[in-house]
Amino acid sequence: MKKLKRVATYVILSVASIISLFPFLWMLISMTNKSVDVTKGRLLPGTHLIENLKVLFGQVDIMSAMINSTIVAVITTFLTLLIGSLAGYGFEIYRSPGKDKIFNILLLSMMIPFAAIMIPLYRFFGKISATAPFLGIDTLAAVILPTIITAFFIFFFRQNTKMFAKELVEAGRIDGLSEIGIFFRIYVPTMKTVYAAAAIIAFMNSWNNYLWPLVVLQSPENLTIPLVISNLGAGYTPDYGVIMSAIVIATLPTAAVFFFMQKHFVAGMMGSVKG
Repeated sequence: MKKLKRVATYVILSVASIISLFPFLWMLISMTNKSVDVTKGRLLPGTHLIENLKVLFGQVDIMSAMINSTIVAVITTFLTLLIGSLAGYGFEIYRSPGKDKIFNILLLSMMIPFAAIMIPLYRFFGKISATAPFLGIDTLAAVILPTIITAFFIFFFRQNTKMFAKELVEAGRIDGLSEIGIFFRIYVPTMKTVYAAAAIIAFMNSWNNYLWPLVVLQSPENLTIPLVISNLGAGYTPDYGVIMSAIVIATLPTAAVFFFMQKHFVAGMMGSVKG
C-alpha cells in the first residue's frame, strides 16, 4: 500500500512538472522554427534559430530595452528592499500608540487597483515634467518612483521581523550602536534570507511590469523589454519565431536570479509564513 501511494505521488508530481515546464519548452522549440510552423503548433526543433535571432537583433533594439529593464529592475529592487525593510523594522521594533492603526490603513491601500490611480499618477508626473524633466514623463525615473514603496513589502518585512531576536537590539544599544547602526550592522545581516526572498519578488515584478511603463514611456530608446515584445506582436503579420526568441531572452535574467537565490527564497518565504 505504501509503495502504491509513493508511485501515485511520483506520477502526480511528474505530470505536474511536465505541465509546468511545457510552456517554456514550447517557447524554446518555437524560437527555432518559422512563424508559420509556430502557428501550426509544430513541436519539433527547426533550423530557423539563426535567422530569428538575426531579425531580432537587426530590426529591433532589444539590447537597449534589456539595458533599460535592467536599470529599472536593479534600482527598484534596491530601493524597495531598503525602504520596505526600514518601514517594516520600524513598525515592529518601535512602540507608538497609533502605529497599528497606521499600519492597517497602509494595508488597505493594497485593495486599490493600480488602474484606479494610474490617471492621477500620470497627471502628477506630467506636472513634475515642467519643473524637473529628468523625473517626469518619458523617463526611467517615472517608472521607478511609483513602485519603490509598496504596502506588501512593508507587511512582508514586518512579519519576518517578528522572528527577529529583540535582545540583539538591546545588546546593540548597550554596545553604543546608533539605531541606524543596529539596523545595518545587526538586522540586515541576520535577515539576509528574507532580503533574498524579497529581492526575487521585487526584481521579477519590476522586470515584468508592463502597464505603467506603457503609459509613461514614449520614446523608443526608453522602452523596456515587455513593451518591445508587445510591439513585436502588434503588427499585421507578427513573426512568432522572432517573438518567441525575444520572450526566451527576456526570461533568462529573472530565471537566473531565481535559481541563484532559490534556497534563500524558500527560507525567507517560510519565515514569513511562520511569522
